[in-house]
Amino acid sequence: MTSERSVARASEDLVMAELESLHFSVGILGISGGSLLLLVNNYGSTPDKDFIPHTALGVLLLIIAALLAYSGVRRSLSQSQLFSSVCLTVSAMWCGSGLVYLLVGEGVVGATELRSSLVPGLAAFTLAFLMLATVSVLQREVVLLIISLSISLACGHQIAGLSSPGFGQSATAACYLLVTLVGAGVFWLWSPALLYHPGKGGGSWDRAEEKGRVSWLAPGHVPWLWTAAVFQLVVCVLSYRSMDSLTATFYGFTSILHFAEGYIALLTAFSIHPSSPIPFPVVFAVLFFILALFSCQKSLAEGLYQLFYVAYTIALAAQPSRSFQSGAQGVQAAIFIVSTVMLLVTSYNNVSANRIPTGEGVFKALVTRVSGLTLRPHDRHSHAPYLGYSRYADAEVLGHACSVLAVFSITASTGDRAPLGVLVLPWAVVAGGVLQLLVGSVAFSRGKTLESMAFILYGVMWSIWGLTRYGRLYGDTQGFNLAVGIISFLLFNSLVTVGALFLNVAWVVYAATFHLIIISFLLDAMGALPYGYDIGVSIVFGLMSFYCFLSGLFSLTFLTPVAPLGRALVRLSGMGEGGRDTCLHVPARKATAVHQIAEIMKSGGICGMPTDTVYVLVAACNRPDAVEKAYKCKQQAQDRPMSLWVSSINQLEPVRSLLSALLWDFMSAAWPSSISMVIARGPWMEMFGLGESAKHIGTPQSIAIRNPNCAVATHLINLVGPIAVTSANPTGEADTTHHNQVYAKLGDKVDGVLCDGPSPENIASTVVDCTKIDSGHIGFFRVGLIPKSQVLQIFEEVQKRHSHGQINPGFEADLTEPDPNPNLTDPQRNTDEDNTESTESSTVPPPTQSPAYIDTSTLATQP
Repeated sequence: MTSERSVARASEDLVMAELESLHFSVGILGISGGSLLLLVNNYGSTPDKDFIPHTALGVLLLIIAALLAYSGVRRSLSQSQLFSSVCLTVSAMWCGSGLVYLLVGEGVVGATELRSSLVPGLAAFTLAFLMLATVSVLQREVVLLIISLSISLACGHQIAGLSSPGFGQSATAACYLLVTLVGAGVFWLWSPALLYHPGKGGGSWDRAEEKGRVSWLAPGHVPWLWTAAVFQLVVCVLSYRSMDSLTATFYGFTSILHFAEGYIALLTAFSIHPSSPIPFPVVFAVLFFILALFSCQKSLAEGLYQLFYVAYTIALAAQPSRSFQSGAQGVQAAIFIVSTVMLLVTSYNNVSANRIPTGEGVFKALVTRVSGLTLRPHDRHSHAPYLGYSRYADAEVLGHACSVLAVFSITASTGDRAPLGVLVLPWAVVAGGVLQLLVGSVAFSRGKTLESMAFILYGVMWSIWGLTRYGRLYGDTQGFNLAVGIISFLLFNSLVTVGALFLNVAWVVYAATFHLIIISFLLDAMGALPYGYDIGVSIVFGLMSFYCFLSGLFSLTFLTPVAPLGRALVRLSGMGEGGRDTCLHVPARKATAVHQIAEIMKSGGICGMPTDTVYVLVAACNRPDAVEKAYKCKQQAQDRPMSLWVSSINQLEPVRSLLSALLWDFMSAAWPSSISMVIARGPWMEMFGLGESAKHIGTPQSIAIRNPNCAVATHLINLVGPIAVTSANPTGEADTTHHNQVYAKLGDKVDGVLCDGPSPENIASTVVDCTKIDSGHIGFFRVGLIPKSQVLQIFEEVQKRHSHGQINPGFEADLTEPDPNPNLTDPQRNTDEDNTESTESSTVPPPTQSPAYIDTSTLATQP
């Protein structure tokens, strides 16, 4: 058994190594392929004619950029930070360049504007790759040094080539030739260990997406700005994956700014010069400032860096008629320089044991001097999800901040100006829409169903309203058609408000005040909006959202004090706060969590547990009171016998002499697996400590026993001993295939749930009748996950060893003759599981009295 597990672990490690090799090879070949493409284009182009048409070159660069982004993201998850930095930075550069070439090739941007469009982005990446090359030198990463330095030189020469093709093109091609040769050499020599360094958490490439600034914005700059925005959204998502909510919130904010900059640049092509309403950048400055203060807990440098964005948003408020231009450009230039320094520092600190000081302990030292403040310990466990496990940190802080941004943006009045002339559309659609949808998806992964539904609903609402009111998608028509859609949102938000009663007071007020926002949309669509009503309700909702934003930051940072959200106004048993208090839910992937559940079971508790099929309800056999409790906690469970599970056949060693040799060998060959064996009941049952509760295991004639093929289940049974098992659902209901269902159905009746997300299979186990195995016959009460032919093959091989190679005639009859008794069913079978597959007959006529059949939900739960 130990050798089998070692082989399984070795196979798993081999698969992971192959995946890492795949991501590495995609990255190296992507860089080499893109470099070869640019090499050929620069060598083949002349001042009069480009070798590859701009449209084709742009499409090819975009494809390669997508492959590099995939490789960079996957490698970042394995903490190969420096290689990931190079891949993602190259991807961002070629994505921006590809979009510029595509726009020029399609005539959206004039050919004469190619230089002014490419130079700002290339200049930024020249410096970014130089910083990565510097870090590669310090870390002695020769391959990454050559790649980063060569691409940096290529960007510089390409800038020169845009002014003087005779000088720059050949030099650019030579640099890309070096990248191509090095990339090809590394791929063929295949030494991925050369590039691996464990990271310290977080990304070293997150600053590389800061693009160069110019004194004016033009349509040719849109690809760079929106590429930066998209890549910073990627950083936002990966920061949540790294359990870093503060960093994720910051890059969510910066992506909004880049989308808005691109929007301004796009409108210049239509001779529209929008202005930013003053309230919005002021509110944005306040949010940035608060976030900067709380980010100082990570490092003082991080907080100071974010203060530059406070200055930037204040500059936007000071010049509303010249958004993102004029005075704000000076702050942008400072941000670019500071971003370059931060790129160097974070890249080095993430891959080196010798860190550059960034003031990491200053915030903690100051807080410890203030009485009444207690810092929350920061680790991955501090982001425990609402239910079960999640790979993402809580995103509600960003969600509430986006609500603040969206609602204050609509306080601006368009007046006589065109709707596009007021800078509201990107704030409402990107901040209120796109990022709210992202927050909703993260909340759903964390088991926050109501919050997820609310954020997604509000995100859709902000997107639709922003595009219709400020994008004028409905033209000049307003009235009934628009009002019908808004009324439907009113109804949905009513359901959110009712659901919030089971959550907390803050969410009730939050949902109720958004109701007022939707009413203002309805009145505006009908042309009956009272003067000042929309501004008033927007301020109310904005303040409520701001309070929730502060509360989220306080809860992320401090144990005390906290900004209270209040308790649930309505509490039901097994749901909301009530269920949360009575039922422990812990992630099954953590060994400490399995030990917690084991201690609960040793103390007489009953718990929900994942298996290789569906979830089950379990109790320790040596705690008869727990077995009795598990049996009675299900509705109408009196006629549904439980089954017995063991972690391995070794747990049956004390009763081996009481079992037939053929049955023992069959168990050894078939387990661990999704095969339940119904065997004759005997006095050996007394050895498990069941006492009077033994009557609930099987029937007076037989019991079902199984060794599950599930690491979590077997580990728990190893700690507790043999367990009694039944289905984790009320009798008559469908099988339980997610830990949330266990919590919802039995949360007030069980003492704990091991949470492992969705079940790997929705099919129950295969139940084999072994009551007449000594006569050479086995039957089937149900064919489930394991096919009948596989069970028969296992039994035939075992029987051959016992009969010296003679084939049991029962198998020949089963393979050649029709089933003699197709309607055989177990009288105690759970009808819910009959939907998975019809009951199979035995290989020979079965005994007159059917053996005990475990509750099908129980069987389904048997891994």
